[in-house]
Amino acid sequence: MRADRGAADRNKTGLDEKAAFLSDPKVYPAPPRHLTCRETHMSWVFIGDRFVYKLKKPVRFPYLDFSTLERREAACRAELRLNRRLAPHVYIEVVPLTLSKAGLAIGGPGATVDFLVVMQRLDERLMLENALIDGSLRRAELDRLATILASFYARARPSLIAPASFLADWRRKIAHNRRVLSDRALSLDFGALTRIDRAQSRFVDECAPFLIARIAGRRIVDGHGDLRPEHIWLGMPTAIIDCLEFSPTLRAIDPFDEIAFLDIECRRLGVAWPGPYLAKQLGRRLGGRVPEPLLAFYRCYRAATRARLAFAHLLEPYPREPEKWPAQGRAYISIAVSEARVIERLLSERRRRPAPPIRAATLRSDRGWRLGAPGRSRR
Repeated sequence: MRADRGAADRNKTGLDEKAAFLSDPKVYPAPPRHLTCRETHMSWVFIGDRFVYKLKKPVRFPYLDFSTLERREAACRAELRLNRRLAPHVYIEVVPLTLSKAGLAIGGPGATVDFLVVMQRLDERLMLENALIDGSLRRAELDRLATILASFYARARPSLIAPASFLADWRRKIAHNRRVLSDRALSLDFGALTRIDRAQSRFVDECAPFLIARIAGRRIVDGHGDLRPEHIWLGMPTAIIDCLEFSPTLRAIDPFDEIAFLDIECRRLGVAWPGPYLAKQLGRRLGGRVPEPLLAFYRCYRAATRARLAFAHLLEPYPREPEKWPAQGRAYISIAVSEARVIERLLSERRRRPAPPIRAATLRSDRGWRLGAPGRSRR
């Protein structure tokens, strides 16, 4: 009887009621003087003076499922565990949101109706995004970031993928971007989209050995998955937050693909130098460079993907912030077209050069990593 009552109470307590409760500063163990509430597609975030509480929404998308209490608990615990890899001092604990006769409470007695991720609040002025906007970013901060990322990637678990499946997955992702961006409701430049798609497809067809080398060298690892300027805190110690805890598939990534992602985000904010600088520093720390055509391909694909995600909001029945997405999406398309031109130029130059025989040594895309040696550099 008691268990049934708890289940019924959980079902009756809706998201709006939980969000309204958590919007009251007095309900927190250490009541903040100021409380800011932010809503995203996947969660509600409540930002106090010292701590941040995140409540996941009971949503289900093709790439995640938070529709049940059990799934949200698992996602909260994964968020805590995975983000402690790069921000151990930020992610504190997971606490239950409970319901008793007295009402809702954080960590109190009663039936558990949801879970909250508790984090240390960071000074937002020290986020990389703000440093890019106000022009205060220093090379020393990027050197520190490169050292942290290199150590993280060297220890990260490699993702074992069959080469044929890996190449097929790249073709599938490129085709998915093309389908969404070609939707007539978006009225985008067909010529630009065609150029982006052809450059990426041509790279996969002509430079498959570059991609296969990354698998053979076990350089596809369980990474962060969402390395954006708003997720990088430049204080001491440097912290990288908000990894993609809900999808091991999206976190399976080449470190230089993650840097390419960060590169295009910096460029969208009007600052072009941090991406190439980080790629160079990361290459030194991991033992070598990767081919420039591969980096251009990663940048082109990431820009096209970000454009697709931006414009996809406008295809929703009731898009949030509809005025925001067109300008953002077109900025990404502009970057993707620029990188498509780089791919075209580099592949044309490559065709004019005599092609050496493809041997194991040729497939080494960064000379310090031995094929088949997981996470170890030559010394």
